Amino acid sequence: MTKERVNIIVHGKVQGVFYRARTKEKAIELELNGWVKNRIDGTVEIVAEGNKKDLERLVDWSRQGPRHAHVTKIDVRWEPFIDEFSDFTVEYG
Repeated sequence: MTKERVNIIVHGKVQGVFYRARTKEKAIELELNGWVKNRIDGTVEIVAEGNKKDLERLVDWSRQGPRHAHVTKIDVRWEPFIDEFSDFTVEYG
């Protein structure tokens, strides 16, 4: 399978609704590595690496997110696989 890396910026009501925690759960379920964090502009950023098919599932999931989120749009940027991460974490600050 082709391995890739994706950077996703999620816009909308996505902070304070467990978006990061649910993203981590989804990424672990899909066997992806990387991180998720809140940004100061109110968006959530996700960087993930793994199989392209599983990354596409994460992108699709990100369009809606957890139950109380209200996603207005996502920006998706595909990047070369670096194999930078050994797990998936929630970043703070």
